[in-house]
Amino acid sequence: MALSSFIDACQVFVIPAAFALDAVAGDPRWLPHPIRWMGRCIERCEPYFRNIFKNERLAGALFALTLIFGCWGATALAIAAAHKTNPLLGFSLQVVLVFFALSVRSLSDAGMFIHRLLKFAEVDQARRELSMIVGRDVDHYDTDDIARAAVETVAENFVDGVLSPLFFAALGGAPLAMAYKMVNTLDSMIGYKNERYRRFGWAAARIDDAVNFVPARLSLLIISLSARLLNANSAKRAITTAIQEGSHHSSPNAGYPEAAFAGALAVKLNGPNYYGGDLVKKPYIGIRFGTAKVGHIEKACQLMQFSALIAALFAWGFWHG
Repeated sequence: MALSSFIDACQVFVIPAAFALDAVAGDPRWLPHPIRWMGRCIERCEPYFRNIFKNERLAGALFALTLIFGCWGATALAIAAAHKTNPLLGFSLQVVLVFFALSVRSLSDAGMFIHRLLKFAEVDQARRELSMIVGRDVDHYDTDDIARAAVETVAENFVDGVLSPLFFAALGGAPLAMAYKMVNTLDSMIGYKNERYRRFGWAAARIDDAVNFVPARLSLLIISLSARLLNANSAKRAITTAIQEGSHHSSPNAGYPEAAFAGALAVKLNGPNYYGGDLVKKPYIGIRFGTAKVGHIEKACQLMQFSALIAALFAWGFWHG
């Protein structure tokens, strides 16, 4: 009985324990990952919904909602069953699932690997590594282009891979964090604006926009606070650039963390890029700043890590409270 009560009291440490586990373990390739299971589930279930409902938008909306709520329900049932079997097992499962929702270490590792390659003039390999984490055409990228894209990736994914999972974990524990990851995975797989998914993936993309709306805007405060603690002179630039230029992006959310990073690091991000051979003319963010250089990748990773720590502390305080 005493052990059970102690473990129940430890529930307040789910978020810090998951954050610490991510810092130590990152994303081991050998470890079965629920995000990969979500991807396989999406691939296997899509044809059934397309066949049952002829209206593509309706089919896509029901498909997305079924998987999101199904993911939340399955996670809640699994945790309840584990806790009933053994309170320590229930606590451990929650920690591991929130850990799976976070990408602080893997995001930093990806950015720093590209940084090291560029530092040693391995531009071709850096270009190949970049192509694995961005959707744009990078074959023509030089060192500065690669640096800019790497900084953008770290900035944008701070919300998707760090802040939003912590936000939803604080609101509803591991079940809501996993439901968010299903939303995010659906958007990455079927939220594309191509002919196949223009209608079927419309709902998944809109749901992703909706659930990231608040975290993306909270990121301004967290990134600015982090910039203030790391470098007093960059905090005002971060918040000012985010407010003035955060909406200068095709995504309703991605522009805000990118603009905050652009201001904090005093670099120009975004701008025109090729996607599948087509030029997409997007405005620059941080237009008054200079070109991103190799050293900015390391600074972006440091800013992201410090921002992640601040976000985790806020999430823990909310969860504890």
